[in-house]
Amino acid sequence: MSHDQIPGNTRLPAPCIINTGAIVNKRDMQRLLADLGRVRYFHLEDGQLQSEGEGYVREVFADPQQATIVANQTLYLNVYSFDYIELRQSSEQATYLDLVQDTRLLRLMPLSNPLQEQTHRNLNVAALEAMLADVLAAGWDVQIDDEENFSL
Repeated sequence: MSHDQIPGNTRLPAPCIINTGAIVNKRDMQRLLADLGRVRYFHLEDGQLQSEGEGYVREVFADPQQATIVANQTLYLNVYSFDYIELRQSSEQATYLDLVQDTRLLRLMPLSNPLQEQTHRNLNVAALEAMLADVLAAGWDVQIDDEENFSL
């Protein structure tokens, strides 16, 4: 018996959602949205398409006093603007997110791949480290040259 299975302990395990399901916890919603990157979005009210476009998720936050804003191909998403997120899969097995608030729905279809972006970020860090090493080495070379010129 594990320590979590103490008799009289009626606490349920935390939810486990894999590719489909509803997410109601604001922190879970925020974590899910935070790494979206580029998306195709569809704004529907009462099932009727109001607008659509492509954009970049610039910020995801949780503040009951601020608005979710979609403008200029940029999305600022406030998880307090939505009751829940429904995680769904298309017929091609691509996962998309329906952000639901009463009769309003904001559908987000990821256009960027987090795996590729992570590799790209890692490459950028490696390139930056190599550049920094080159700059430091060049600085040391200049220092050594200067010291040699003054010792003549």
